[in-house]
Amino acid sequence: MKMKKLDQVLALAGIAVLLALGTGNLAAQQRPGGGNGDPAQFRQRMLDNYRERLEIKGDDEWKVIQPLIEKVADARREVGFGGGFGFGRGGRRGGGNNNNDAQAGANNQGGGRGFRPEAEELQKAIDANASKDELKAKLAKFREARKVKEAKLQQAQEELRKVLSVKQEAAAVLMGLLQ
Repeated sequence: MKMKKLDQVLALAGIAVLLALGTGNLAAQQRPGGGNGDPAQFRQRMLDNYRERLEIKGDDEWKVIQPLIEKVADARREVGFGGGFGFGRGGRRGGGNNNNDAQAGANNQGGGRGFRPEAEELQKAIDANASKDELKAKLAKFREARKVKEAKLQQAQEELRKVLSVKQEAAAVLMGLLQ
């Protein structure tokens, strides 16, 4: 009789564990806001957040402001601000072989955004222990590319600033859209 009771208790415990694990997986799959990695959904949530925080109620006003916000966001990403993109974020640590280090550096450069070719050239020169003159040339090229991107960002920010109210401008500064 005791064996039968023990079997029942173990069976119930097993069912309880399975239910608990199943509920955890189900909750992870149905989490609102996702985490599914869809860039279009992330971008839309970001735009919705900007619209809400800037207190833009009317669609006509949003149709004017939205493309300007997108332009600023894209320019910020290219410069390396926001969205986790940008050269050198995360840094390279420790030794290791040059191939792994070069790949780690390339992965930190923003996946095709911004001044990646110049960043890759500079990283390759660093990894190859290039001469001072070559490093200086690559560094100058990198800095010039960054200046061009920063100028585009400033222009995009000024275009956005022109259409915002003072209150919206203040909110945009706090959100990092404007300086």
